[in-house]
Amino acid sequence: MNTLNKQNSTRKVIYSMMVSLDGFIETVESEINWTKPDEELHQHFNDQESTIDTHLYGRRLYENMSSFWPTADENPSASAQEIEYSRIWKNATKVVFSKTLDKVEWNSTLVRDNIAQVIKDLKERPGKNMDLGGAEIAAEFMKQDLIDEYRLYVHPVILGNGKPMFQGLDRSINLKLVESRSFGCGVVLLRYER
Repeated sequence: MNTLNKQNSTRKVIYSMMVSLDGFIETVESEINWTKPDEELHQHFNDQESTIDTHLYGRRLYENMSSFWPTADENPSASAQEIEYSRIWKNATKVVFSKTLDKVEWNSTLVRDNIAQVIKDLKERPGKNMDLGGAEIAAEFMKQDLIDEYRLYVHPVILGNGKPMFQGLDRSINLKLVESRSFGCGVVLLRYER
């Protein structure tokens, strides 16, 4: 049985990002064009959506996702996986943590403060796991000890500089490797739990 599909009675917060070999999630110019999921990896991401029912975003990642996925399924050159993910994304529940946004769309709720209480409340509700994306918001989650699992999709590229996946930590966090998997495109999934 695939361990990623096991459901616990307690919902988990999973910090999941594509990352370069040297630990960056985007270039200095804020580009992510070095992440090119092939059909196998994209289908893996789509399949993971069955274990998640809530996406937790910081402002920048929400803006990036909402600028692309709502209409991606209308693009005639979109792959079957992109069309499927676009439809999944539009229907998914999203919680956006931002003090600067005025409104959010696409089944999204805007949260300005009290992150720990919001996550505690979400964890106590019935449902599936929650996927956290965005380095700045993840740094705040790490400081408040709110992340249960880390999924790094390590790409075979060295960027040399850019935005680090992990930032602003003032302490170490010990983790246990629970899964590793390689994909045909050279990406390696490293999955860790606290």
